[in-house]
Amino acid sequence: MAASVPRPRRRLPVPILLLHVLALCPPRCGAAGLSWAPFRTGGLLPRGLAWPLANTVHSAIDLLPTFVAFAAPGGRAAAWRGACFEENEAVLSLTPGPAGRNGTGAGAGLGGAVLQLKTASAQSWTCMDLYVFATPYRIGWDYYTRAHQHTFEIKSWEEAGEMEYVKQHGIAIFLMPSGMLGTLLSLIDVIPLFSNTIWGQDANLAFLQKHMGASFEKRSQPWSANIRKEDVHSGDFLALSKIRGRWGGFQTLEKWVTGAFAGHTAVCLKDENGTLWVAESGYENKKGEEVIAVVPWDEWWGMALKDDSNPQVAFLPLHPDVRARFNESAAWEFALSMYGKPYGYHNMIFSWIDTMSENYPPPLDANLANLLQRNYNRDHLMNCTCFIIEMGPMDTKFT
Repeated sequence: MAASVPRPRRRLPVPILLLHVLALCPPRCGAAGLSWAPFRTGGLLPRGLAWPLANTVHSAIDLLPTFVAFAAPGGRAAAWRGACFEENEAVLSLTPGPAGRNGTGAGAGLGGAVLQLKTASAQSWTCMDLYVFATPYRIGWDYYTRAHQHTFEIKSWEEAGEMEYVKQHGIAIFLMPSGMLGTLLSLIDVIPLFSNTIWGQDANLAFLQKHMGASFEKRSQPWSANIRKEDVHSGDFLALSKIRGRWGGFQTLEKWVTGAFAGHTAVCLKDENGTLWVAESGYENKKGEEVIAVVPWDEWWGMALKDDSNPQVAFLPLHPDVRARFNESAAWEFALSMYGKPYGYHNMIFSWIDTMSENYPPPLDANLANLLQRNYNRDHLMNCTCFIIEMGPMDTKFT
């Protein structure tokens, strides 16, 4: 079997995806004649009029919005405390579709909704609370600088499924807890994570130390070793870790949410001719889809050696007792049955979210995870290549 091996490509990490949303989508401000105020985190004035800027800690984590409420049609007004406006309420009303018009889109003629928001009890005259409004079909945002009545309008549903979802669950409301300035400052802290430099490497290590309590020790020389194909067997495991560059930043966020020290894994398989292959997910096919693939070892290993982000690859052979029980033919059958199928982001996410609400690193929660994974991969099938491998105890260090 031949396989083409383009360079792996992952989707944008959630914080960067969110910032793209904020950058590319214009806000919908409901207050007429909205006056501008300086960017702020919780206020720029002394205590009594504002929250001190000095007490606001900015990091990559501040890019995650905080769920505050669902606003459902016909339900009670949703209420919450904002970052600067202490008293906030929202009421959702459905709007009918245009009479006598069939429209052209999937949701044409279904109508839309209007979200009525009330902000009050500002803690500073420089208040600016930043919000994200979302359904599984869309993400929008808005900011409010005055204690006032505001509206956020959805002119038409994407399709009937969105309308039915909102009728049952409502629109999710998320608050950016650090405000506009805090979010921008947090973005500055995120940028180094994706830099393919020593600066980026140090930033990733510092992030993992701060948020995971993970310390990384440099291995003694040599830092690399040649792996002979003759020494590799079906079922042997490959664990990859990147701590700099574009995918290094992405893997750092993966490690943070999963608690793992590897950002990517793969399984080795040998065919009846003794040819060594690598089974993994995440390759882009000719259609631009990220799929499950089985690629020749030489191509896979050559790509790893040429990767300018200097990935750390740990070769973890099966314990001899487990290798004796490894069903090679069943593994091949499963790998080939999954070949070319979509990556399966849902399964990747739910491999670490295995409870309803308890398995999230703060400040991530079930509402935010559910929203982002639905928008992130709504049209992909749920597929996953899962090889459950039992290995003996190991003491592994990462550079």
